[in-house]
Amino acid sequence: MTEANFKAFGFPNTILSALDDAGYTTPTPIQAAAIPEILKGRDVLALAQTGTGKTAAFALPMMALLMRQHGTRVPKSTKALILAPTRELAIQIFENIRTYSRHSHVRAVVTVGGVSIGPQKKALEAGVDILIATPGRLLDHMNQRTVRLDGVTHLVLDEADRMLDMGFIRDIRKIEAALPKQRHSMMFSATMPADVEELGRFLLHQPHRIDLSPPQRTAENIAQRVYFVPAGDKRTLLVKLLQDKSLSRVIVFTRMKHVANRVAEALEKSGIAADAIHGNKSQNARQRALASFKSGDVRVLVATDIAARGIDIDDVSHVINFDLPNEPESYVHRIGRTARAGSSGVAISFCDGSETAFLRDIERLTKQKIAVAAGEPLPPEPKQERDYAKKRPFRGKPHGAPSKGGQNRSGENRSGQSRSEQNKGGHGQRQGRRREKYAAA
Repeated sequence: MTEANFKAFGFPNTILSALDDAGYTTPTPIQAAAIPEILKGRDVLALAQTGTGKTAAFALPMMALLMRQHGTRVPKSTKALILAPTRELAIQIFENIRTYSRHSHVRAVVTVGGVSIGPQKKALEAGVDILIATPGRLLDHMNQRTVRLDGVTHLVLDEADRMLDMGFIRDIRKIEAALPKQRHSMMFSATMPADVEELGRFLLHQPHRIDLSPPQRTAENIAQRVYFVPAGDKRTLLVKLLQDKSLSRVIVFTRMKHVANRVAEALEKSGIAADAIHGNKSQNARQRALASFKSGDVRVLVATDIAARGIDIDDVSHVINFDLPNEPESYVHRIGRTARAGSSGVAISFCDGSETAFLRDIERLTKQKIAVAAGEPLPPEPKQERDYAKKRPFRGKPHGAPSKGGQNRSGENRSGQSRSEQNKGGHGQRQGRRREKYAAA
């Protein structure tokens, strides 16, 4: 189904006015396909790449349905629940819904870890229409009985594949058990591996399936190239490339959190404005880094894969893979941070001797050869104490075990992580090459 404009969907005037204010004119393909089905009350399982307008695809029709219900708010309760895998994505969804609801009485609240739970409890006291949450923090509220889910009529899982990659399956099952069996459910995902299909069968009832994944995994308007470089020379090469002012807004991806910090520090010492974002940063620090990057105060954002999905930042000129990801799908999502909304972009990858197999996996997935900018494939490097390629031993904790840093009464440790986030390490994680990825973000 193709709609020429948003008026054809029959949205209330309050929503149409907000869309006009935001400059929304023509629905994207995922919006044109999903909105009519959601308005019919059908469960939806949608497959579409990030950056295609998925938030509006589920938020706009859900808001329209909530407006038709005219129900009163119940204290500590919500009518609609949206689950997102990362704090940044949850906050971005909240900001989008706030834009769409600016002329209506729809009330939305976001709850994420990394910040004090107190203000979130207060925001939930009178009840809300839409609650956007990360699974760990939502479980904190459920355990402390500061939120009720028995009144949920609409459920959305966004970035479902990322949710499973991050080990949230047990949390999702606990949350689902607290929801009414009769509800309207939607699930959106960038990829559809077998475990996502299984989750869809568990959560959805006879869903309408939408598949808008492109046959080519990477956008044509992204120029890709690779530098073969020894691991110890990567920082020098990065600084050299950034002397070119055409690299105006750059995201640099590393696999490990501590490497992101060290790369950002090295860039700052070289006179290049940079900041780091990863899972060990407090939520306020992460939001400050994103805000500085969006405003242009910071030219380079150094990130783990926490920024590879669901973060929409305009005018990113270049993506640099300081470390190649050990999951080829992550490469596709990383470089998708550039060339947004039809613009062009450049993706540069550094490949040392330990990463040659990763490069082959990426080329096999994308079905294209990445152009070589400099160097030749390097032989495997001898095992040594490298600060960003060394695998660390898996140190999962049993559920409920206190963190080393201690907890306060709200269940957060000193770094601001919620209890559920702290105990994530021991549950449902796949072994092998993915284990390093869980530790990295």
